[in-house]
Amino acid sequence: MTETVLTTPPAPQQNPVPFLDLQAQTDEILHELRDPWDQVLRTSGFVLGPEVDRFEREFAVYSGARHAVGVGNGTDALEIAFAAVGLGQGDEVIVPANTFFATAEAVLRCGATLVPADVDDDFLLDPQDVAERVTARTRAVVAVHLYGQMAPVARLREVVGPDVLLVEDAAQSQGASRDGFRSGGAGDVAATSFYPGKNLGAFGDGGAVLTSADDVAQRARRLRNHGGIGRYEHLDVGTNSRLDTLQAAVLSVKLTRLDAWNAQRSAAAARYGALLAEAFGDVPEVVAPRELPGAAHVWHLYVVRTPDRPAVSEALAAAGIGHGIHYPAPVHLLPATAHLGFGPGTAPRAEAHADRILSLPMFPGITPAQQERVVSTLRSAVTGRRERPAVVV
Repeated sequence: MTETVLTTPPAPQQNPVPFLDLQAQTDEILHELRDPWDQVLRTSGFVLGPEVDRFEREFAVYSGARHAVGVGNGTDALEIAFAAVGLGQGDEVIVPANTFFATAEAVLRCGATLVPADVDDDFLLDPQDVAERVTARTRAVVAVHLYGQMAPVARLREVVGPDVLLVEDAAQSQGASRDGFRSGGAGDVAATSFYPGKNLGAFGDGGAVLTSADDVAQRARRLRNHGGIGRYEHLDVGTNSRLDTLQAAVLSVKLTRLDAWNAQRSAAAARYGALLAEAFGDVPEVVAPRELPGAAHVWHLYVVRTPDRPAVSEALAAAGIGHGIHYPAPVHLLPATAHLGFGPGTAPRAEAHADRILSLPMFPGITPAQQERVVSTLRSAVTGRRERPAVVV
């Protein structure tokens, strides 16, 4: 006779906790959007209108760069940034193994050679591992400011030297800083995303290339608009990727609130830290994230490391608690990169993190009660104290 344990589905939760709640931000700014949107509608400046110029100037100043070039989305920003600095065939580009696929994808699409490197215990590119992967063909290293914390840009610059380009993937870090630099203003060129869920998100897709090099900015502006410098004058083979004027108006309004919203995220992160320390003081396998010395983390995501993630994820879902995994597989172990020949062991820490990382709900306006419920459910799931009525057959 076989013994089978059947679990009873839990009753629907009355107070689910969303992984992300954008409605409060939208409600806060809606009244301020009427005038700029009406202006766009009155003038019909729908493509590269004056609102785009305005936002580009504001965002460049905010980020500590001389130029910001608005484009259609964050992936296009990466590809245009790579093209603007001339990356291509024969160039090796080092990227962290734990990042969204777009980082690696942009390297491959520009024709360069992808070189995955390992990350540290804070999920950021490890300068020591980068140093071991630099060759005579290394042309660039991509510092991904993951989860809202900047990579060690100053140390990476020391490691790779002045002849290797430092590219920032700043899609998750608007407003972050480290080593005296703001996100987007530390490298030779940077790319960011304004996807709605970002700290600075539009009402649709959007992105930007940031740089303090005039020639790089000029080329990025051409590349986003079919390589053109005027009507029917094309100097480069570019693409069609222009920040929508209506989205630029949204972003200008949101930019005035970004620091306040980031402060709310920081307060929520501190609250999570205290709750997790209390709940898991006797469970050292659960690791909370930290803000590094000399850095200002903007907590785009709040990522813990937990044992038995499938069971924990199932328990959170059953309790109506939104969560995510960023990211379930390192870029070198994805099917899309299998042809490159990388295997397990290429980036051991990134591979170990991928099995344990879990993103908890994080957004401006998350309440203490919501966070307490998240941590309480997480504690029950990890320690096995969550009741599971069973039927023995």
